[in-house]
Amino acid sequence: MTDVLWQTWADTYRARPRRTAFPNGPAEVAAQVAAAAEDGLRVRMVGSGHSFTDVAVTDGVLLSPTSLSGLRSVDHGQGTATVDAGMALCDFNEALAREGLALANMGDIAVQTVAGAVQTGTHGTGRGVGGLASQVVGLEMVTADGSVVRCSASEEPELFHAARVGLGAFGVVTALTFAVCPAFLLHAREEPMPLEEVLERLPELRADNDHFEFFWFPHTGNTNTKRNNVTEGPARPLPPFKTWLDDDLLSNRVFEGVNRVCRRFPGLVPAVNQISSRALSARTYTDASHRVFASVRDVRFVEMEYAVPAEQAGEVLRELRSVVERRGYRLSFPVEVRFAPADDVWLSTAYGRESAYIAVHMYQGVPYERCFADLEAVLASSGGRPHWGKLHTRGRSDLEKVYPKLGEALAVRDRVDPQRRFGNAYLERVLG
Repeated sequence: MTDVLWQTWADTYRARPRRTAFPNGPAEVAAQVAAAAEDGLRVRMVGSGHSFTDVAVTDGVLLSPTSLSGLRSVDHGQGTATVDAGMALCDFNEALAREGLALANMGDIAVQTVAGAVQTGTHGTGRGVGGLASQVVGLEMVTADGSVVRCSASEEPELFHAARVGLGAFGVVTALTFAVCPAFLLHAREEPMPLEEVLERLPELRADNDHFEFFWFPHTGNTNTKRNNVTEGPARPLPPFKTWLDDDLLSNRVFEGVNRVCRRFPGLVPAVNQISSRALSARTYTDASHRVFASVRDVRFVEMEYAVPAEQAGEVLRELRSVVERRGYRLSFPVEVRFAPADDVWLSTAYGRESAYIAVHMYQGVPYERCFADLEAVLASSGGRPHWGKLHTRGRSDLEKVYPKLGEALAVRDRVDPQRRFGNAYLERVLG
């Protein structure tokens, strides 16, 4: 298939590849890679388009994983599950649940493909369990010479460490093996709290909860906090009407309408945020872990997120707040703050250090470039690492300073893809 337009979910980037293919297994992926090499074309596998960067864009061969969408195997004894690269996280969660299993931690949306989410470093928030890549124990991938390679901590370990958060730069991931755990319930407690109280109590809130995060409403001193903790139950999910009211009507439909108004009249944003933050009420519920971790987000936005040293979270957030007010920016979306333990994934934003993730969102169609540039300067100055799938302007010279293993990862890339068969403009910028 040729001349097919592909675009990101937020329409930040578009691609018109030379051809698009829909392989249904690693052998067909290998054939496509070989054919691309004969034609002198580069190759990229896309996911669901939830990255805001051009990490998946290609003008060569675009591989769509829609036929790579099954749960291959489950090993209850080893506590692992192997899944095709193109399976959506939400479908993976349901398949695991049918086996009495779950991921130990995940992000707050679940419509991405598993490979796309892992390759860009998708994460949630947690005291003891890190992002998705830290839960991966094996990869199957097609490298530039057309070989189908399997790697893990004991088999091709350097490729494994480099390619878990690999941005598609080391090969086309066709399957992933995750460490999984018995299915569990989470007790969710959501309640408003003043920003300064949250910042003062951060060590306590992080230490006392399995999963803690908060949302700060810009132009206010208010937040909404989320504390999710493993519980024996019983399950007490939100009533269907409450779920529809809070998570469908208010969080999506009403929020969409409010943002459309604020996009046209940005001067209303501070007052709207005051009203929104004060209208929140506390709620608690207990449900299957994946239903608590993830929620539906239909309102389109653009996003920038940085991982900063966890101990600097309060200082950095206060400085961001100061910049927003001094420069007169108007942010109608809450700023999301999450946490992760240190991990050993070479290109993970949490490599080697406990991290606080600070995410800034702006409604689709609102000019964001100047605001993001000023806020990025604050985040980068603290040693921040940009999320690979979210908007940023960092290049290789910047990233070498904050990723101790970047040089080793690039040496692996030189070995497995010396001709840059899997390259694109984004990878040229961030990896050279």
